[in-house]
Amino acid sequence: MPTLSLKVPKVLDVRLTAAAKRRGATKSAVVREALQEYLSRREAHAPLSVAELTKEFIGCVDGGPPDLSYNKKYMKGFGK
Repeated sequence: MPTLSLKVPKVLDVRLTAAAKRRGATKSAVVREALQEYLSRREAHAPLSVAELTKEFIGCVDGGPPDLSYNKKYMKGFGK
């Protein structure tokens, strides 16, 4: 089996180590499973939506109008 080396942030390594320990598996096995699942999803032509790609940012800004699209004054000068 070919070997792949990668660097991960400390926080991710801690989570990976915990997941491997819970499963009674190696970190490599957990990463292989996660990578297989990710690639299978991508190959199944199930592209991620914009909402899925930006879910960590949705609702993270306080203040401002709730929806810029309904009031023309907010769009004044847009695209210039």
